[in-house]
Amino acid sequence: MTAAFLQIQRLRKTYDDVVAIDHVSLDVRKGEFMTFLGPSGSGKSTTLYIVAGFQEPTEGRVTLDGKPLLSVPPNRRNIGMVFQRYTLFPHLTVGENIAFPLRVRRRPDAEVKDKVERMLKLVHLSECRDRMPAQLSGGQQQRVAIARALAYDPPVLLMDEPLSALDKKLREEIQLELRRIHQETGVTILYVTHDQEEALRLSDRIAVFNKGRIEQVGSGEELYANPASKFVASFIGNSNFLPIRMTANGGERAQAVFPNGRMVESATFNSALAAGDDGTLMIRPELMRLRSQQDANGHAESMLPVTVRDITYLGDSMHYAVSTPWQQEIAIRMPAAHRHDSGLAIGAEALVEWDVRDAHLFAQA
Repeated sequence: MTAAFLQIQRLRKTYDDVVAIDHVSLDVRKGEFMTFLGPSGSGKSTTLYIVAGFQEPTEGRVTLDGKPLLSVPPNRRNIGMVFQRYTLFPHLTVGENIAFPLRVRRRPDAEVKDKVERMLKLVHLSECRDRMPAQLSGGQQQRVAIARALAYDPPVLLMDEPLSALDKKLREEIQLELRRIHQETGVTILYVTHDQEEALRLSDRIAVFNKGRIEQVGSGEELYANPASKFVASFIGNSNFLPIRMTANGGERAQAVFPNGRMVESATFNSALAAGDDGTLMIRPELMRLRSQQDANGHAESMLPVTVRDITYLGDSMHYAVSTPWQQEIAIRMPAAHRHDSGLAIGAEALVEWDVRDAHLFAQA
């Protein structure tokens, strides 16, 4: 495994009695695109600002390429930063904005000129070199901000919600640009967002923050397929959470019962649950299958009876809202190709089934 390039070790930040981050630790590999994902107030931006030098931690340490970082003044950390607001100098042209950090570092004129041209080419804005920021669209301004942050070859680029001010279409366009820029430059990126889709599109790995802590770190696929907690399961993708009471948790399968008394099994285990404990069974909507009662194939013990409450056609898929015998609404998503011969209609009694390997057990809290 590649050694950590940036190490965050047991960072803690408090404001009087408020704990902003609580012993956050993370290893980031060189050239990695690492995203901090979580809701507002979860600690992701505070962690980023400590790495940048804008805030000091109450405890903990950060090293970059093996060297302590926290004792280095922010202006000497040589770290690139891109914010939600573009923070371009309005009185300077695009080329002059990109040249600014190089001028501050007293780089030779020939080097500055060459670097500006290369950065403009990198972000596909060569034709905009002599324009003023006010003459650019929001997306173009953010690309200039990225070019300026990369101009002096920083070892790490920090990005704090850089696309949240853009509309959805433009945001998706810039996401593709960011992926291309990362692939071309190989710069190590720490990226903050609350948008799970954005995190999945961009990241090599994602650190999911909640209440000042990191709940899980992994690729988007790992977090989606094997969430370590109910919070991660709810924040990455859509999920159905069904209440259960454990009857056995060991052997080849964990066993439980639903509120209506129907038995249910899971091939995943949770050491926090024992027989008699209340818990939660999580199943993704696309991993559930809905059948009319006439289509039951004789394995009724693996099915749950439901009532169809709503059906929505979404082009490539059908979304079904169904209610359980205890009146909980759950979501099911199936390919639209089967909609004509499914025999399902609003108000119909139906059966929902899933593979026991796709069901995850979590403690109730």
